[in-house]
Amino acid sequence: MRQHRPGSTWMGYMGPARLDLRSDTITTPTPAMLAAVERCSLMDDVFMEDPTTIDLEAHIAALTGKEAGLLVLSGTMGNQLALRSLLTQPPYSVLCDHRSHIVQYEAGGVSFLTGALVKTVMPRNGIYLTLDDISQNSCTDEDVHSCPTKAISLENTLNGVIMPLSEIKRISAFARQHSIGLHCDGARLWEATAAGAGSLADFCSLFDTVSLCFSKGLGAPIGSILVGTSETIKRARWVRKSIGGGLRQAGVVAGPARVAVDETFGKGPNGHGGLLQDSHIVAKKIEELWAQFGGGVLYPVQTNMCWLDLQSAGLSTAKLVKLGQDAGLSLIGNRLVAHYQIAQNQDDVLQRLEQVFGRLWDGAPKGQGDEESNQKRLYLGRV
Repeated sequence: MRQHRPGSTWMGYMGPARLDLRSDTITTPTPAMLAAVERCSLMDDVFMEDPTTIDLEAHIAALTGKEAGLLVLSGTMGNQLALRSLLTQPPYSVLCDHRSHIVQYEAGGVSFLTGALVKTVMPRNGIYLTLDDISQNSCTDEDVHSCPTKAISLENTLNGVIMPLSEIKRISAFARQHSIGLHCDGARLWEATAAGAGSLADFCSLFDTVSLCFSKGLGAPIGSILVGTSETIKRARWVRKSIGGGLRQAGVVAGPARVAVDETFGKGPNGHGGLLQDSHIVAKKIEELWAQFGGGVLYPVQTNMCWLDLQSAGLSTAKLVKLGQDAGLSLIGNRLVAHYQIAQNQDDVLQRLEQVFGRLWDGAPKGQGDEESNQKRLYLGRV
């Protein structure tokens, strides 16, 4: 393999993301992913002729227990194609968590592409939606005044928290009972699987469609995939073309994505999730370090995210970001996201964070950080 010049962003574990806790989207690909670009096939995916892309789609379909897969450019595209394919005849509405990516970060795509009413729900437990939340907020009657729920979109993980398989089973049974399409925004479903919450097939069997991201914790430079029935994926392929998502030489996207699945997710003590599990361990270490200063968190640290509760301690987000910058760390706010490059460089990262936390708490109001108040705010939902 060719040697890469100094300063190249293709530097594997020691790339620029090694000190970047803003998101797992900033992971830089490994040399093996770059090598995959050099050896991929270069046929036309719109004509469904590219072997590298066909192989990736078949591989992920097999991993998830679904009939077919469709390579897409982003998680947003995967979500939007899924909902456009599930919603076939208005009137219809989509039910989802009020914090969902499809509502907060997809530029109104659901309404723009489907015309659907989007009904958001705040989970009563402050962490994840339950069947009670779904059943009490869905519209399943034939009242002519109402807009029937025709799709439910769940996100797993959401804010780093795993929606338990047992709860999804209950929601899935409800959806099927009422002929409601069920989609999973599984951009980070890899993380839930790596944490031992269930296999990809376990989770995906409960949904009609699932989108999975290659470019977050897995580290590929670009791409996601949508899986579902052959019929649904055929429709999604058509919609993908209509919005400009059809690719010609798609192997340059599919090749690194396949390596990312095999290299980042496919290795581990249980046959999957080795590098992802490392990032979960680092997130717990960040939580423990924060707790040493008296800090609580907004959500349970179950995967690769640690949400610091700054407000309860009277601490400034802007100051945290500035102190992080001074220490050489890239922060975007109170959400600290670990990934495999952080995990490979964790000693340095944790030392810098200890310095940042110490300086931040030096300016904390007196009386903050006692154990009782920490426990009270430990798992509060973020509103």
